[in-house]
This record gives sequence, structure tokens and C-alpha cells, in this order.
Amino acid sequence: MANQEHVDFLKQCVNKGKTGIKEWNKWRDEHPEIEPDLRKADLKGVKLDANRLGGVDWVCANLTMVHLEEADLSEADLSNTNLRGAYLNGAKLWTASLVEVDLSEADLVEANLSVADLSGADLSGADLTGAQLGEAKLLEANLRGADLRGADLIGAYLVAANFTNANLTGCSIYGTSAWDVQLEGAIQRNLVITNYFEPEITVDNLEVAQFIYLLLNNKKIRDVIDTIAKKVVLILGRFAPERKAVLDALRDELRQHNYSPVVFDFDKPVSRDLTETVSILARLSRFIIADITDPSCIPQELYAVVPDCLVPVQPLLSSQPMLIDGKEVERRPYSMFKDLQRRYHWVLPTYRYQDTNQFLLSIKDNIITPAEEKGRELERRKNSSL
Repeated sequence: MANQEHVDFLKQCVNKGKTGIKEWNKWRDEHPEIEPDLRKADLKGVKLDANRLGGVDWVCANLTMVHLEEADLSEADLSNTNLRGAYLNGAKLWTASLVEVDLSEADLVEANLSVADLSGADLSGADLTGAQLGEAKLLEANLRGADLRGADLIGAYLVAANFTNANLTGCSIYGTSAWDVQLEGAIQRNLVITNYFEPEITVDNLEVAQFIYLLLNNKKIRDVIDTIAKKVVLILGRFAPERKAVLDALRDELRQHNYSPVVFDFDKPVSRDLTETVSILARLSRFIIADITDPSCIPQELYAVVPDCLVPVQPLLSSQPMLIDGKEVERRPYSMFKDLQRRYHWVLPTYRYQDTNQFLLSIKDNIITPAEEKGRELERRKNSSL
């Protein structure tokens, strides 16, 4: 347990504001041999409105399982401290120095660690669900078994970090530096490679994500695309909440068949010309799956891509009727799409699905198999023309 004298003295000092924090720090300077023992201390009652805790000298303090929920530790120096199992959910650690800190098994749910220096930190088993780690430095950090679902890693420095058995599902990873990362056993699904306010593109591998983003933004590298073994399946559409279950089922089934799904969700506002981006992704793909249930989402992109990209396109259409003026109206493919099907034989017949259960049972026979057969046909035609 904590040294209660240390806990009481810290609370007393912090509650005084700046003057009290100077008093605490002076005591630390005068007694360098003392390592404050604050294990399991409940610091939630500290008057955070009076002053941030960031100014406190925490170096080498024992903060094992301390309660600092929603504490403001911005700019704090917590280097070499023991925060194993600490409760820091919702805490503000923006620009904090956390070099070689022990945060193993800590609760950092939705904590703000943006621009923090976590070089060499031990975050093994930590819960970082929804945490903000934008531009954080995680050089050689240990995140073995950590839960980072939905975390913001945009611009983070991940060189030589250990993500063995970590869960990275849904992380935003635009602009990350991820050289020499360890990813054995890591769950890497639905990684978002685009920046804020851009249409969301997701992939299933941190290292592949860097490569795909590089392809999208470097014309010279695109020239080597044709030499790459194609395992990518591009999924296009506007996946509103009621069709997310269909999208998830489709991704899971594709993974079971050793494909790597790349999702282009048009649900977010468009901030740039997407035609070239979709075209590049299409040329990388084994085949394309286009959900045309929402006629406003992808007509322009498909019409620009299909004529010049000999990649099978398997369209999907929900059979559930639309409500217009209170009346149920049958969904139909938009007229431009019918033109594509007539003119280009690699645009396959539209597969209609009634509900998610039917869809789950039909993916292999009605989506994957027809697309693969058309892909083999296109390859035979290409070879015979050489």
C-alpha cells in the first residue's frame, strides 16, 4: 500500500495550486533519496481546476495502480515512473514525457497521449481503447498484448515498437512511421489509412497500409503494380449503419478465402477528386465488389474506372424496398450502371440480397466464384492476344 504521509502531503500541496506544487518539488529536490510511494492512491479528489498535475515532480515515483482518472497531466515528466495497472482513463497526457515508464496493464481508455514521448515505455497489456496517440513517439515501446481498438495513431512514430498479440482493430494510422515493428499475432483489421475528413479507406495490415498509401501518392511506384500478386479485393459503396452487418460479413468471408479486403466507404464528405484514387485501388485488385444500393454513392467513380480497368466488378443490390412518400418502392440499379453492364462484359450481373443471413450463405457461390471465373477469363483473353 501507499505511504499515507506521501499521499496526504501531495494532495495538500496540489490543492494549494502553484505555490503548493513548488513546495512538493522543493521537497523532492531536497530528498532525492526518497521515492514517493503512491501505490493505489486515490487522487481523483485533487483540485484539478486549481492547477494541472503536470507541474508535479513525479520522476521515479511509485504510482502502481494509482487512481488518476481524467487527471490533467499535460506536459508532465513521468519518465521512469512505475504506473503499472494505473487508472488513467480519460486522462490528459498531451506532450507528457513518459520515457521508459511502466504502464503495463494500465487503463488508458480514451486517454489523450498526443505528442507524448513514450520511447521505451512498457505498455504491455494496457487498455488503450479509443486513446489519442497522434504524433506520439513510441520508439521501441512494448505494446505486447495491448488493446488499441479505435485508437488514433495518426502521425505516430512507431519505429521498432512491439505490437505482438496487440489488437489494432480500427486504428487510424495515416502518416505513421512503422519500420521494424513486431506484429506477430496482432489483430490488424480495418486500419484507416486516410486523414481526417477524407473518405475512409481501410486495410488489414500495418505494413501493407504504408505500401498502399505510397502507391496512391507516388506515380513511379504505381508502375510496378502489375508485378504484384493480386490478393486485394476492393469494396466500394456507401455503407450506412443498416448495411454495416453486410459489410462486416463480406470482409470476414473474404479473409477466410485468403483475400485482403480494402474498403472505400463513401459515407464521409468528399474533399478531393476521388477518381484517380479509386482507379489505382482498382488496378491493384483481384476483383471489385460494388454495393450500388445507394445510387448516389459511386456512379461517377465506376463509370470513370470500368472502361479502362479490366478487373471483374461484382455489383450488389439490397432487395429491401425503399420508402418514398410513405410507399414501398422496389430498388433498381441506376440507369448509368445498366449501360456499364451492357458495354463491358467484366461487369457481372447484379446480385440481389434480401437480408444478412441470406447474404452470409451466398458470398462464396454468388460473389467470389463468379468474380474469380471472370478474372480467369480475362487472363485467358489477355494471354491469347499476346
